[in-house]
Amino acid sequence: MAADDAAEVERLYELGERLSSAKDKSQLAADYEAIISAVKGQSVKAKQLAAQLIPRFFGNFPAHATLAMEAMFDLVDMEELAIRIQAIRGFPLLAKNTEFVSKIADILGQLLASEENVERDAVHKALMSLIRQDVKNSLQPLFKHVESGSEIREKVICFLKDKVFPVKAELLKPQAEMERYMTDLIKKSVLDVTRLEFKLFMDFLRGLSIFGDSAPRESFQELIEIIQAQADLDAQFNVSDIDHNERWISCMHMALPIFMRGGSSSKFLNYFVKQIVPVFDKIPEEKKLDFLKTIAASSPYSTAQDSRQLLPSTVQLLKKYMPGKKVEDINHNYVECLLYTFHHLAHKTPNTTNSLCGYKIVTGQPSDRLGEDFSEHYKDFMER
Repeated sequence: MAADDAAEVERLYELGERLSSAKDKSQLAADYEAIISAVKGQSVKAKQLAAQLIPRFFGNFPAHATLAMEAMFDLVDMEELAIRIQAIRGFPLLAKNTEFVSKIADILGQLLASEENVERDAVHKALMSLIRQDVKNSLQPLFKHVESGSEIREKVICFLKDKVFPVKAELLKPQAEMERYMTDLIKKSVLDVTRLEFKLFMDFLRGLSIFGDSAPRESFQELIEIIQAQADLDAQFNVSDIDHNERWISCMHMALPIFMRGGSSSKFLNYFVKQIVPVFDKIPEEKKLDFLKTIAASSPYSTAQDSRQLLPSTVQLLKKYMPGKKVEDINHNYVECLLYTFHHLAHKTPNTTNSLCGYKIVTGQPSDRLGEDFSEHYKDFMER
């Protein structure tokens, strides 16, 4: 068997040398076919050599492209580590034929799950080489694994985080076109992710130039809409659904920097008023402050219309947590958040304060309701 192995390896070397020295390699198609056929043989060393030679001459025999690709896919499926690594290293050479890039990226993506460090390192290098050749067709199948929730999705996300995202400036050219392409891939992929994964993707998006400081307001609103979808603002609020509650708080924290840059907080604030305030008493004590903090932090950036909607709920909560008589168990953290929110909302919609708490601020509008007596409201609120 050793003699047969040596003879087979020697034969492949001769075929490779003949192809290397030939001026018109297309005349030696039978030699290339013989190299491909070695993949089906018994010799491990011959298969390893075939994994090296098939990519080297791949571009010279377009008619054999499919046959060569199938042979390479067979090689990365073999038990011998040395064969698999050699085949993995050869894949970027095959990617010069753009027809196969997506399939190669998909196969390499699956190999990210390898438990062998040396193999995983080879996969990382091959994938990055592939991505540098063809960003779109390489990344699309990787994001498909994330979007579909395949068993290797976590491995793919780690690869994106550690290898791809840090070199986005190098890869995403032309910048505007490729940043838009990445944004669309991510929007499809974040429909079912963990909070940490979602934060990773959102941090990446916020670092793109199309969402930079000079971007139009519509761009910020696009980011807000991605966060709104993650917060599931169309669902009924369920106090006992801890995951949904924490996701809402986490999404509000992520949205705050975008509110500051012009993104609308309307949908979040409306959800708080209609869904959360009516059941606020039932929210676990350790979570109430988190809800109040996010509302307080967003209140400076609310519109007058949103302030008008949120202010009555703020006053309602203030009356609950800021009692009229002195008591010992006042939660000053709650009161601080609510007073902060109250002042930021009230100065944007001053003609609503008279009917809510007796503060008369003249704006000249009928909604000032100056002819009505709200002195009891004022007395009650001042006591508090």
